[in-house]
Amino acid sequence: MTSKKKSALGGGLGALFAEQGVDTTAASNDTIRHLSLTKVTANPFQPRHVFDEAALAELAKSIEENGVLQPIIVRHDPKDNAKYQILAGERRWRAAQLASLNDIPAIVRKYDDDVMMQAAILENLQRENLSPLEEAQAYRSMIDTLHLTQEQVAKRLGKARSVVANFLRLLNLPDEVKELLDAGELSMGQARTLLGLHNKRRILPVAKRAVAEGMTVRQVEQLVNQLNEQADDNRLKKQPENASFIKATTSALEDKFGTKVNVTRNRKGAGKIEINYLSNDDLDRIFQILDLSFDD
Repeated sequence: MTSKKKSALGGGLGALFAEQGVDTTAASNDTIRHLSLTKVTANPFQPRHVFDEAALAELAKSIEENGVLQPIIVRHDPKDNAKYQILAGERRWRAAQLASLNDIPAIVRKYDDDVMMQAAILENLQRENLSPLEEAQAYRSMIDTLHLTQEQVAKRLGKARSVVANFLRLLNLPDEVKELLDAGELSMGQARTLLGLHNKRRILPVAKRAVAEGMTVRQVEQLVNQLNEQADDNRLKKQPENASFIKATTSALEDKFGTKVNVTRNRKGAGKIEINYLSNDDLDRIFQILDLSFDD
């Protein structure tokens, strides 16, 4: 079953903003103006920091041959009414500059900062142009600037709240790990798994190891679980009350079975008991103590 949120996002900026009473698409009765490129600036809430230069060059070549076929959508700059800020169509604007155009067709509308911010994020999400960290920072900006909750951000963008939450967690990574993620050396799945490390100081060295050894997400998960178990065991060994419990329990069980016994316990109180035996006869003896029968 397709949710309303997903269908809105899939339908483009106009589809999702239509639910909020905002029109972001060109209509037949719109007045198209030709604005000087020097008077147009990017969306101030643009989350994308890196643009695909090859793709822009290709679009610029097309514009040189055919012109800008679809007008961009802009608003007046709140600080300078003689200038304009782009709501939709920043790639066309950048490509037009590369094509050495003097002006660009545009439709001027009235939008507030809320709409400008959402439009900038949505336009990039639909084209999958944002890196994981850019997307995470975009969500954080919406929360901080518009004073929204994660749930409200998710609703406005047609996303599940869990998706927004998972991206936001990436902002807690150490800076050097963020650099690996931005460079594409570390995947989002690996980065999210690293955040599960109990000892946060180990995130960077484990990240470097994952990159150096070309680990899969599954392998990183296994390593994180192993390191967490070791950390838990070490923590327990340092706890006097736990050491006393293990010592007393081990002693009582060894007296009971007349053989070496190993007792371990994790921080949640669960653990295991290992009873050593020397032969089949010794095993039979232990079974008799436990009042159990053993059949070959």
